[in-house]
Amino acid sequence: MKPKLETLKNNLRVLFTPLPSLNSVTAIVLVGAGSRYEKREENGVAHFLEHMVFKGTKRRPTTLEISSMIDGIGGEFNAFTSKEYTGFYIKAASKHIDLVLDILSDMLLNSKFDQEEIERERGVIFEELRMYLDTPMRHVGDLFEELLYGDQPLGWNIIGTTASLKNINRDSFLSYLNRFYNPDNIIVTIAGGLAEEKTSLLVNKYFGELPNKKAGSFKPVTFKQEKPAVKIFNKKTEQAHLCLGVRSYPRGHKNRYKAALLNTILGSSMSSRLFIQLRERRGLAYYVRSGIDEYYDTGFFVAQAGVKLSKIDEAIKVILGEFNTLVQEKISEKEIKKAKEYIKGKLVLGLEDSQEVAAFFGSQELLERKIRTPEELAREIDAVSAADVKAVASEIFKNSGLNLAVMGPYENKERFGKILKF
Repeated sequence: MKPKLETLKNNLRVLFTPLPSLNSVTAIVLVGAGSRYEKREENGVAHFLEHMVFKGTKRRPTTLEISSMIDGIGGEFNAFTSKEYTGFYIKAASKHIDLVLDILSDMLLNSKFDQEEIERERGVIFEELRMYLDTPMRHVGDLFEELLYGDQPLGWNIIGTTASLKNINRDSFLSYLNRFYNPDNIIVTIAGGLAEEKTSLLVNKYFGELPNKKAGSFKPVTFKQEKPAVKIFNKKTEQAHLCLGVRSYPRGHKNRYKAALLNTILGSSMSSRLFIQLRERRGLAYYVRSGIDEYYDTGFFVAQAGVKLSKIDEAIKVILGEFNTLVQEKISEKEIKKAKEYIKGKLVLGLEDSQEVAAFFGSQELLERKIRTPEELAREIDAVSAADVKAVASEIFKNSGLNLAVMGPYENKERFGKILKF
């Protein structure tokens, strides 16, 4: 499976991935800008903009007209905002690809940004923000990144704050669009049962006239850490939620596949070390997992769990113990083989859907300007040895680099600081 890349005259890139066995098609427009491209006073504008493009265009003046057209063909549509990119997609039967691209381009190029709709949607986003604050499993992850990056764009909440959201108006959206929604910074990625030549003509028709100009950039992240750090969000909860992790590698780093295997061994599955130790053997948590996030200039590895309030100290010690075990002890060939097959199997399953295929290839081209096929990724994974994973663990799991974010009825940071050591 390999997509074809086409570059329009205005420098907008298009990826076509034919999947002949499918009668559906997914078109995603990916823009290389997210919340880390914002200024403090406009924090949340990337996400707010994502909402607003569904609120009416010159040709389709209302939300109802847009949603009715997509519902009228049985399609699915949505959007998402991350810290480094934003995406908008429609999935529908292949025969409707003309309408799909028409609607996507119309929303992105011709949105009205009506002030009345802005005020209405501002209220919606306030409620979304409150929902996340009331969802500890979600909010503790934001706290962890605040701890890592502090008062700079990577440390800010994607959705913004109540104060910054009040600053955003029509001019904010137009300015953000002008700075970042430019052809050189946009990928249109299409996967499914598509006729490539016809689809290429349609993309040119709907996106080819967008004038090209250079997109803005972001401010590189800075940080300095010499000892373990703790951040507490004091809130009355029935369960303590924690994120315990370290800085790791930026996107594209040579150790990315080694880190992926380390993550799989520690906390990606129901047979991972953290799941077995915290849930199955000690009954400390219902949910426990680990994950990796990569940005252009930094990255992190984090373990997360929700535990009984009185058991949080024990849970932290168990997680630290598993970090230390990976540093100190040899990983068996059986475990490394299982981790490799897990990653490769999940990759195969994930690419059985046109939406996942379009996003898989599109995000690589957008963020790295380099596309790896599933087969190439599998070979990279297979080339990692148990010694490689242990070396990565030794490099990133250090006392001085530990970071702990906690959400629950706690106030004393020193209490947790005392146990943040191997």
